Amino acid sequence: MSIKSSIGPRMDRLPTSKWFYKVFWMIGCGLLIDGFDNYSGGAILAQLVKNGWSNNYLNAAFTSTTMIGLFFGSLFAGFSGDRWGRKFAYQVNLLIFGLATLVAAFTPNMTVLIGLRGIMGFGLGAELVVGFGTFAEFVPAKTRGKWTSTLSLLANIAPPVATLIGLFVMSALGPQYGWRGMFVIGGVCALILWYIRHDFPESPRWYESRGDVEKADEILTEVEKQIEREKGIKLPQVEETEEIKLHDEVKQIPFSSLFKGNLLKCTILGSCLLIAMNTAVYSITTWIPTIFVKSGITVTRSVFMTTIILFGAPFGVFIASRIMDKFPRRQMGVVLLITIAVLGYIYSLQKQETVIIIVGFILISVLYMYVCFACSVYAPELWPTEIRLRGLGVCNAIGRAVTIFTPYGVAMIMTKYGSVAVFIAIGVILGLVALVILIFGIETRQKTIEKIGQEAMDKSCV
Repeated sequence: MSIKSSIGPRMDRLPTSKWFYKVFWMIGCGLLIDGFDNYSGGAILAQLVKNGWSNNYLNAAFTSTTMIGLFFGSLFAGFSGDRWGRKFAYQVNLLIFGLATLVAAFTPNMTVLIGLRGIMGFGLGAELVVGFGTFAEFVPAKTRGKWTSTLSLLANIAPPVATLIGLFVMSALGPQYGWRGMFVIGGVCALILWYIRHDFPESPRWYESRGDVEKADEILTEVEKQIEREKGIKLPQVEETEEIKLHDEVKQIPFSSLFKGNLLKCTILGSCLLIAMNTAVYSITTWIPTIFVKSGITVTRSVFMTTIILFGAPFGVFIASRIMDKFPRRQMGVVLLITIAVLGYIYSLQKQETVIIIVGFILISVLYMYVCFACSVYAPELWPTEIRLRGLGVCNAIGRAVTIFTPYGVAMIMTKYGSVAVFIAIGVILGLVALVILIFGIETRQKTIEKIGQEAMDKSCV
């Protein structure tokens, strides 16, 4: 049995409303808490080094264990989100992350903390996949780049917020308890949001992809009624344009499709996008406070300088949100990567604190323009709805797998050759990824989710 469905076109013609902002804030707050925990790691490690709990190689183990957790969390989110629904996936991952973070506040030693960080990473990795992947299914095609990058803006307020809160918390609680306080804040906030998000709606497009058009229609009809009451309008009718098979008759895209044919090219592209992002972000932001401390700057001064520099993150994402739908995706990715590579080398040569802060701010701004582009906009757009979270989860997992080993490489290069060599190595990686985007890049700007999915299955991704 099959029926006609118009779920996609109906969602694409919805105006901005209270319901839309509810979805935005529910997903965005999860990503903000996720980012807070991720980026508080740099300040926490700097204080643990100062306390004698940690060193370069234990820091590397902490960061690598985070990446291992992110790797498995990304895979779990992909499979569970496509199998049991977007809502199931983001609630489970937030609960795991919140509980592990709260327990980490009471850890007795660095070894236990490193193990708990892996569990935290599991939840963190799932949140990124489900958050951006799900939101792309709610927003209209013509403004999808703008809205998903605005979501990224909310998520990427986290770096300066984390370091600023860390500055006050660590100063107030002292070196022995300050870092514990950071984990308490992250864990409690995650559990509060987990409770609030119980009434979050499931994605109608996910229901449609499963062949359950009745449930998709039920959710969307209620949303349409809310919007019509709020706006005092009657939404225009949409013709039923796509035939969808129901329930067990619906044809599912097998996981193996990600590694052959047209979707393999998308897997390569998405993985490389996220390898570049993770390598640059975790190598630069995590090690900045430690580099300052190793240079003789106090922990307090280090965190203060890092806070100013990391305000470039929301600034860069804000700029990206204004221009995301104005430029072709492929050209934008290449230009951003080359710019980051050049700025990173220039930054590594600076010696004066004022110049370090200025160049660092510019570097972080451009870096987070790329983070916004790769993580929140381009990678989630590449896939058909039926396999979106699995495709995005695999790409995130591959990106994390590569960066499991990156911290050890950074520690070795920095110990033997200094920070300049670290930034040169990062620049080479980013240049290679820019080449991959030139070869495999596809255009998704202002195309509907349904059209992108159809092209991914029927045409070459090149």
